[in-house]
Amino acid sequence: MSDDNKVPEGMNPEDFERFAALFEQARAAMAAMPANLTTGVNWQLATGQARNLAAQGAAAVSEGSRQAIQSAENIGSLWLNNATAFSELTTEAKLLTRELWVADAMPLIQALAEPVANRMSAALSEHLEQNVPEELSAMLGNASALMRSAGGTLFAMQLGQALGKLSAEVLSGGDIGLPLFKDQRAAFVPQNLEEFIAGLDVEKDQAFIYLVIREMAHVRLFKHSKWLREAVITQITKYAADISIDNTRISEFAEDFDPNNTEQIQQALESGSFIAERSEDQKAALANIETTLALIEGWVDVVTEDATKLLPRAAAIAEAVRRRRATGGPAEQTFGTLVGLELRPRRLREASAMWRAIGAEVGIEMRDSLWDHPDVMPGAADIADPSRLIAKLRGENNQPDEFDQALRDLLGE
Repeated sequence: MSDDNKVPEGMNPEDFERFAALFEQARAAMAAMPANLTTGVNWQLATGQARNLAAQGAAAVSEGSRQAIQSAENIGSLWLNNATAFSELTTEAKLLTRELWVADAMPLIQALAEPVANRMSAALSEHLEQNVPEELSAMLGNASALMRSAGGTLFAMQLGQALGKLSAEVLSGGDIGLPLFKDQRAAFVPQNLEEFIAGLDVEKDQAFIYLVIREMAHVRLFKHSKWLREAVITQITKYAADISIDNTRISEFAEDFDPNNTEQIQQALESGSFIAERSEDQKAALANIETTLALIEGWVDVVTEDATKLLPRAAAIAEAVRRRRATGGPAEQTFGTLVGLELRPRRLREASAMWRAIGAEVGIEMRDSLWDHPDVMPGAADIADPSRLIAKLRGENNQPDEFDQALRDLLGE
């Protein structure tokens, strides 16, 4: 052992070796970063990794897929006009390779993941500052910034891998439950559509029509409700910003850390083992996010069902979509863990039943008007029991709301 690596007097040699090895891991991670990036998350690395992985086994958009999607769009526009009050799309759909999907998805993914990534980087830095022996302080020097950068790099690498794998699973722009584009246009990954449809025991043209209509319904909703995309993203990023990192779990991990086992920290990040248990406030915020996502997906399900009622195999395709959504692929699950949130909504069947009941009772125009403003959007109580909301829409609810009642009580009426 050289003089530089000499064990300080009174320090356990095993402790010294462990911290020295951890420092070398941090130094190696830093070496992978661009020269002009010294702190934070390396999003350039994440994007590069994701695109490289997406390119493996990727195929260009075939002319057959292009024609099938265009034909389905023409049919879908007419059928959707009878299923929703929202106006037709005026922008042509975007057809994406897997690599292009990564490029288009990254700004949204970064917005969702950045709060967790920054907290993870800061936690690694804080852990080192609080636990490094005094004997190593001189050797480590600015290790705090080093570890913060290394943590961001490791997180970016994992997110890039998850996103690259996810590019082989997504079918359309709204497939993860959120729209990729601010300008609201339909988008498809034809290679993935072809592979998914090939696994179905249904006619190919019918499957294309159903899946294209579903994406178009999703885009029509967000195009009409211009506030909705930002509202959902704000909900998710606020929730993610409040995620806490469990320093005890990091300490336990560091005790058993093997610097020769590069998969060890990857598995820890993928499993979310560093993320602390949710607080009560976080549980409430999560419930609100799940309600919003359920309302979106439930509405899309009902509108798609109504618009495809002339398709003989629509029910079979819808069931395949439900199964796919319920299970999710490994990449989607990893992505959800890294972001700190699963994007697949719970209570989806109940939300669909609510939208179906509202449409049957008051018509699609009044149903769709509930998306005009966040203040009139249904809530969790309406999903559980839509009867009161339906009565209000029909003008049958003569009971004052809570604000009106409180004002009446104040005035003594």
